[in-house]
Amino acid sequence: MSLLEIVTLALTALGVLFIFLSSVGLIRLPDVYTRVHASGKSATLGVVGVLLGVAVYYVDLRVALEMLALIVFFFITAPVAAHMLDRAAYLTGVKPVAGTAPDDLEGAYNRETRSLR
Repeated sequence: MSLLEIVTLALTALGVLFIFLSSVGLIRLPDVYTRVHASGKSATLGVVGVLLGVAVYYVDLRVALEMLALIVFFFITAPVAAHMLDRAAYLTGVKPVAGTAPDDLEGAYNRETRSLR
């Protein structure tokens, strides 16, 4: 087994591990806010690991640039998607599990106009 194959295997295995941990988080975490956090963070890291493994496996500059472009795309879109899911949950009145941090928007957010006061 060459060094290139070992690095590819390590990056891909790390990516799969993060994706697996993200799926466990989606099942085990108690409310929508923590589940979105798990899917937004660790799934993104998992996809990055797999894409880096692909970039290393194909020793080609074009493939590496495509994988880097996809990684940048994931780092830009994943936090926005997670924020929109959390905002939609908050606007529809989904309550976090008891014992979590206080609601900083309580009393400062006008639900009719959907704006901060």
